[in-house]
Amino acid sequence: MKNKCSKFEELFVSSNTEELERHIQECEECRAEKESQDKVSSLLGEVQMYYYAKRKKRTAQLRAACAVMFLVFSLASVTGWALNDDDLLDTLKYGDSLSAEELGFPVDSYGLLMVDE
Repeated sequence: MKNKCSKFEELFVSSNTEELERHIQECEECRAEKESQDKVSSLLGEVQMYYYAKRKKRTAQLRAACAVMFLVFSLASVTGWALNDDDLLDTLKYGDSLSAEELGFPVDSYGLLMVDE
């Protein structure tokens, strides 16, 4: 039984391309291994654009989901802050009026502003 050549992997990893090409031309088993690797490489090249397109679509969906979640949480926090704000409950309604005394100014017995001389 003939021993299988194990130099292809060693030359592929550790040597330069000239030595590898020279060995491939001499060895039939290594030539068959190189052809099978070239076929796999070409298949990967064909599938590559579909993989990256799917990956790009997934990234766009993730960004959109993050943007929606940011908007939802922002709206919820602003709405909660606005509804729980006590200053908003003290606003004037149409027809209400404030007197000088309610505003904190010194007034006399008639409700007019007191002016010191």
